[in-house]
Amino acid sequence: MTGRLGKAVRRVGRTGALAITLVLALGLGASWQAAHAIRDGQRERAQGVLDRAATLSDASVRSEIHRYLDTLRTVAAAVGSHDELTAGDFAATTAPLRQAGLVGATSLVFIVAADDTQITSVQDYWRDRGAPDLQLHAQGSGHEHLFTIFTRPLDTSAVLPSGTDLSQAAEPTTALWESRRSGEAAVSDTYVLLRDRGLPPDRQQLSFVLAAPAYGDPAPDGRREFKGWVVLGLRGQDFIGGVLTRATQGQADAELWAQNGGGQESRVARLHQAGQHPDIRRDLHVQIANREWRLVVSVDAAKMGGSAPILPLVVGLGGTVLTLLVCAMLWALAGARGRAEERVVAATAGLCAAQRTADNQLALLNGILDRISDGVGVVDADGAFIVHNPAAQAMLGRTLDGDEPGASRFLRPDGVTEFPADELPLARALAGESTDRVEMILRGPDRPDGMFLSVSGRPLDHDGQRGAIVVFHDITEAREREADLAAFAGIVAHDLKNPLTVIGAHAEMGRDALPDRPDQAYDSLERVGAGVVRMRRLIDDLLAYVTARDAALKPCEVDLGELVADVVAERIGHLRVRPDVYVGTLPRVEADPAMLRHVLDNLVGNALKYVRPGRVPKVDISAQPSGPGWVRVEVADRGIGIPDEDKPHVFESFHRAHTGQSYGGTGLGLAICRRIVDRHGGTITVTDNPGGGSRFSFTVPAAVPVAPETVDAHEYA
Repeated sequence: MTGRLGKAVRRVGRTGALAITLVLALGLGASWQAAHAIRDGQRERAQGVLDRAATLSDASVRSEIHRYLDTLRTVAAAVGSHDELTAGDFAATTAPLRQAGLVGATSLVFIVAADDTQITSVQDYWRDRGAPDLQLHAQGSGHEHLFTIFTRPLDTSAVLPSGTDLSQAAEPTTALWESRRSGEAAVSDTYVLLRDRGLPPDRQQLSFVLAAPAYGDPAPDGRREFKGWVVLGLRGQDFIGGVLTRATQGQADAELWAQNGGGQESRVARLHQAGQHPDIRRDLHVQIANREWRLVVSVDAAKMGGSAPILPLVVGLGGTVLTLLVCAMLWALAGARGRAEERVVAATAGLCAAQRTADNQLALLNGILDRISDGVGVVDADGAFIVHNPAAQAMLGRTLDGDEPGASRFLRPDGVTEFPADELPLARALAGESTDRVEMILRGPDRPDGMFLSVSGRPLDHDGQRGAIVVFHDITEAREREADLAAFAGIVAHDLKNPLTVIGAHAEMGRDALPDRPDQAYDSLERVGAGVVRMRRLIDDLLAYVTARDAALKPCEVDLGELVADVVAERIGHLRVRPDVYVGTLPRVEADPAMLRHVLDNLVGNALKYVRPGRVPKVDISAQPSGPGWVRVEVADRGIGIPDEDKPHVFESFHRAHTGQSYGGTGLGLAICRRIVDRHGGTITVTDNPGGGSRFSFTVPAAVPVAPETVDAHEYA
């Protein structure tokens, strides 16, 4: 066998054998490279289809559910406007809803509350107003009942009888009380509607109710009479099927997930297209009133690729078979030197054409990269640039090529603090972490004023070789515009304070000038003065919020104990009832003293303000190490606390956790605190304080270690 093979090789010749080997290698490589390119193209097209379907689905669900909520609020306002609502009034108000196209909606119900002692009087009241057969069927006793009074059916299914007590179901009861507490529309947890519980299990759907409080017109004293609720039932599967079938056009699957009050997530509805086997997906979060829904959109990449799923395999196998046939023909015809050479030349020409096509595609990609206005660079595992476009070269200059190391510096947005090398997006990407839009300033000999950059980084791992890709976006002009706006805000704040000062002075002069101080006039002047104080506080907070992000940091070593003692003394020095304040052992930190004082003053002020009437405020201030080079400062109180649903949002602008209560505030204090802590590179969080109240924690850099010293704990009582 070996002898016959050797003779065949000798007949073909060394040149023929090398030519056949070359054709085999190039043919197989080109075939499977083309197959991979087709497969990648299919997946990219499928990703595009998924992105469009996800965008349309998100927009459809948001617009539809907000339309439902707007409709519900409108009906609630109309119901509340009637001095004495009757069945005829309710029917006339809700009649247009049958043609409103509310997909999945079951019925619109007017509900009132009554305790055990009020059932008979409430029943007689509504019988006199158009419900003569009304029977209130209370479920249990010892609690407030929620009775259905009037109903407007919106589909063909059986309606819930009037007089039904909804307090038997926890989900709608919670939504009703939440809407009354907040004064806004609320969405319930998922559950099976009472009217659907008699259906076979395979026809039951997880559903919601949307509830809105109905209030009467304001009385002369500003109060509004609460008249009841307007509730809309919504079946999840019918809603998703009706809304997303049009949005996805049969190209994608969709699922709606809802997180209930206990933190458990359940799938409410699913839209599945026949023949689909989804393998790529997008998760979208939809905020609806007091709830957040998760919408999952997925597609079958093989079916959405724009060509037959088996095409890459066909191309690869076809190219392999064709290459083997060519090699077999070359082997069979290698005995004739001239014909073999012609065939090799022809095959090589085809491969060269394929190579030229690949080169043209590479040139096209390079041309696109050269024309991108953002700087794009690829680095190896050592951080050296191996690919970069002209925009990156123009932005980074000598820093890019490694000449004159240290000539250019990366600074934090304050323009003073050096950006730590291990926190640069490039270093984090090489460590395997993705970053988005990290802002910094690049300053060097050729840019003494510095350039504002927004930098994003992604790790790369190709054939076992690690690297990273970074994108630089010049935001200098945007930051200059924001600086102009901040300066404008300062001027506006100054100009607004002048007339406020005049108004406050005239109000005080008016109070002093009233001879007998009539109650009505004196109270009006008091309200004017209080309004001036609130307006001035809002202007100060707005200005602090605008400037907190870009104001230059002036970090230095700060004695945290002295700073806290000064803040506490200023806060409680004028109080008639001395609060219980404990200050533990506090270290020295590295921070901007004015900004850190603003954070501590705001947290201590909130701890003293948000307490129940008649209770003496209690505040504990302590600190402890939080990893190398960091200190965690904690401010704990025994106040009214923060509801769990508000904790993720308390650090947002204009968010107030106790809306509707008598505690004043602008909703900017904690947002300013977060900006300041972020500027120092730290984090700020809030948790429940065991035993009641809240515990705020934030981290700041520790001071450079010095000789040990002891700071005694202090108690203020």
